[in-house]
Amino acid sequence: MPEPLVVHGPLAQVAARVAADLLAHDGARLRHSGAVAARAGEAAVVVPAHQRALLLAAAWLHDIGYAPALRSSGFHPLDGARYLRAHGWPEPIPTLVAHHSGARFVARTRRLEHDLDDFPLTGPALGLSGSEVRALADVLTWADQTTGPDGQPVSLDERLADMLHRHGPDSPNARSHHDREPDLRAAVRRVEDRREAVRSPLGECS
Repeated sequence: MPEPLVVHGPLAQVAARVAADLLAHDGARLRHSGAVAARAGEAAVVVPAHQRALLLAAAWLHDIGYAPALRSSGFHPLDGARYLRAHGWPEPIPTLVAHHSGARFVARTRRLEHDLDDFPLTGPALGLSGSEVRALADVLTWADQTTGPDGQPVSLDERLADMLHRHGPDSPNARSHHDREPDLRAAVRRVEDRREAVRSPLGECS
């Protein structure tokens, strides 16, 4: 059995150390993860203050499923989420990792949708309401989809074009793109709308 998670220091800092350890083999992936966490921090104002550490930790950890030691299904959102749950990371962090950036659409193409069902986006185990979890998932998706594979800032259009080029036309990502793209665009738009509302003199943030 894995040892239970023992947090020494702020949760996001622990997540950063875990990501650095698991992704030490892949400097670009680690830079991407750090940049996604920084990007999530820019938009963290749109979620309640007490949830921001969860968001930043999930951002640091969202790609750990690429670590060779974690690969079981070969689908990094699922493999990362399984590792986090097995090692005692608090919800909704494993669930956010499982579902980041429209993972459910790619999971369906890979015939892993039932495996992803082990990480439902609603339910008392998450400790948050469904709308709160979806808001966190939106920010994580926004951060991931506006950060390039080497950590550089990109537009959503640039990110999607690069993804299709890197993975190729026959990849699960490409085959699920027709269904996944509108979901990604909607998440990015919701976060940008919320950020604008917070910046507005009439905007409020809980």
